[in-house]
Amino acid sequence: MKVTFFGHASFAVETAGKTLVFDPFITPNEQASHVDLSQIRADYILLSHGHADHVADVEAIAKANNAKIISNFEVVSWFGNKGIEGHPMNHGGKWRFDFGTVKYVNAVHSSSMPDGSYGGNPGGFVIWNDEGCFYFAGDTALTEDMKLIPLTCPKLDFAILPIGDNFTMDAEDAALAAEFVQCDHVIGCHYDTFPYIEIDHEAARAAFAKRGKKLTLLAIGESVEF
Repeated sequence: MKVTFFGHASFAVETAGKTLVFDPFITPNEQASHVDLSQIRADYILLSHGHADHVADVEAIAKANNAKIISNFEVVSWFGNKGIEGHPMNHGGKWRFDFGTVKYVNAVHSSSMPDGSYGGNPGGFVIWNDEGCFYFAGDTALTEDMKLIPLTCPKLDFAILPIGDNFTMDAEDAALAAEFVQCDHVIGCHYDTFPYIEIDHEAARAAFAKRGKKLTLLAIGESVEF
């Protein structure tokens, strides 16, 4: 699996011959101004919730690539009204796609669409296939529901967790979340984009190291392979 960071909570994961794009918020993000949206390939776009800083570039990427959206029913329906095909899911459910299995898991946050309409309940995704298994948490607080993931899913190779505080977990809570999901390697997201979520990188790494976990903070445009 190849993971590429596009800033904020936006990632691409290449696996099983498909490219999965998560929560694309790129063109409004000044820190990601060097990312060329037209060069982003996507077979599927997975959306944790409906906030603008997670869905800003969905329509452009989906229509350029004929990509299918995977999210909760409300988010998929909202984009469906724009002519974008999607696969709706809800908490606790899973589905076998051509790239692997997706399980839609709980997140503690809020959700509304950019026009203010109802965005359903936020969620995260656990995805697995023959290449491995990972958890994309979306925007969430620390929750004991995370302890269910090791009981219901294969062992995680890595997790993508928010660490920016204020709107989501901070690094200390995210390190505890890594313990809950029994994952040793975490990629941080949802930090430094806005003043509210600026962090001390070394302090964040130390919070994970204290629990025997590795925190990777990717530069925008940087990739890592698992």
